[in-house]
Amino acid sequence: MKLFYNIALYCTEFLLKILALFNDKIKLGVQGRRNTFRILNEQLSANDKTFWFHCASLGEYEQGLPIFKHLRKEYPDHKIVLTFFSPSGYEIRKNTPVADVVVYLPMDTNTNAQHFVDMVKPELTVFVKYDIWPNYLSELKKRNLRALLVSAVFRKEQPYFKFYGSMMRDALSTFEHIFVQNEHSRTLLRSLNFNDVTVAGDTRYDRVSDQLQQDNSLTFIEQFKDGKLCVVIGSSWPEDESLFVAYINSVKSKNVKFIIAPHNIKSQQIDNFKEQLQKKTVLFSEKNGKDLSEYDVFLVDTIGILSKVYSYADIAYVGGAMGHTGLHNILEPAVFGAPILIGNNYSKFPEAFEMIAHGGVIAVNNSLELRSTLDELIENTQRRHDLGCLNATYIKNHRGAVIQIMDYIRT
Repeated sequence: MKLFYNIALYCTEFLLKILALFNDKIKLGVQGRRNTFRILNEQLSANDKTFWFHCASLGEYEQGLPIFKHLRKEYPDHKIVLTFFSPSGYEIRKNTPVADVVVYLPMDTNTNAQHFVDMVKPELTVFVKYDIWPNYLSELKKRNLRALLVSAVFRKEQPYFKFYGSMMRDALSTFEHIFVQNEHSRTLLRSLNFNDVTVAGDTRYDRVSDQLQQDNSLTFIEQFKDGKLCVVIGSSWPEDESLFVAYINSVKSKNVKFIIAPHNIKSQQIDNFKEQLQKKTVLFSEKNGKDLSEYDVFLVDTIGILSKVYSYADIAYVGGAMGHTGLHNILEPAVFGAPILIGNNYSKFPEAFEMIAHGGVIAVNNSLELRSTLDELIENTQRRHDLGCLNATYIKNHRGAVIQIMDYIRT
């Protein structure tokens, strides 16, 4: 099996180089991986003590960030090497202060894995959630280097639990301990005789709770909101936006405003979206010099401020689950006590199941359900308050994963 895996890796690497000629995102990854070893050679020395953090993309980085911060603070003499596989993670967090070196992870070939571990020599490696790379993990195991998997979620349909999954099971055995988000994941791992497993929960609860300790004020949003009821639509995709265009255009009340932060902020996408809106709309990029209180819709054509924008939400809609691209982070608006709407394709997101059952999140299937649910929440102040309190309480009650993980690392 491993022979086929390694052959597939070389084929994939070749294919990505071809696709990079036609796709800017893939091109960033291909070019970035080409520079990894040069950057490591320039920024690491033989005597450095290091930790290695690996995240597939931005979501996993946000999940691991509370742990990374603690390790940064408690082990100031160690250099931290942070790797991403996806450009959407690397390009946004390549200058993060939590790491000394941020690079793309080269493809998981035997040669790359040996070279990478030779250069980094991590005393501790932390992988977040998934993105399990057998050759890298095998190299760590050969050298008896510590490795942890945190905030992991397992499902029965994954390769680990199939007859052909022996290579992936071997990769999992590299981790001296696995911290999972729920009891179901631990049960599945125990069926494979993995017993060094702890149900610690999701580190994202700690991450979003930290947001409450920060200054979340945005003067321009305060000016835009102007004391009115505000619906924040975060990380929206076309499937979400097509429903909201119709709804926003139909709203008669002057006391309701909308902030929309699309996932895709390319200018053409933003311009097309703005053209469909019949309400007075302003973009983040054109806000200067305008009386923002006069506008009904604020389009966020930038990145990095959505978590603060959610603090102004009286109602939040989180995108990704109306289509099949994957639900975005519903914990970010929940921590601020906002009632939340999502689409109905959330089967791979356990927090969505739990928060729907808890009562603070509502899944809608179509434009009619969206309209009726939004109308009810807009008109019923007590209903908004009750659902928002359920979400805030849920976040508060699920904190603590980072404490368990750090206690284990210190032992």
